[in-house]
Amino acid sequence: NEKLYKQWQEELSVVAGRIIQMRKLLRQELEKIGTPGDWSNITNQIGMFSYTGLSENQSERMLKTHHVYMLKNGRISMSGLNTKNVSYVAECVKKSILEGN
Repeated sequence: NEKLYKQWQEELSVVAGRIIQMRKLLRQELEKIGTPGDWSNITNQIGMFSYTGLSENQSERMLKTHHVYMLKNGRISMSGLNTKNVSYVAECVKKSILEGN
């Protein structure tokens, strides 16, 4: 029915908007703290997941040292980010890069 379809579209728009906002915030934080690399890929991608460009070793360091869960190929769930943890995640990305490949 038309009413439910419109409601679904509005709810989907809210979810998509939140993920887009988290992408922007993560990129801003990474650039603000001087994280090595080009972080435009974060905002150029779409969807719930993002490839960070981190190596397997860096991704494992994110998990084991910083307890930020992501796949070994550097793929991270953008829906897991929020305004309270995005700065922490950005700082951990920077540390993982600076600690070596």
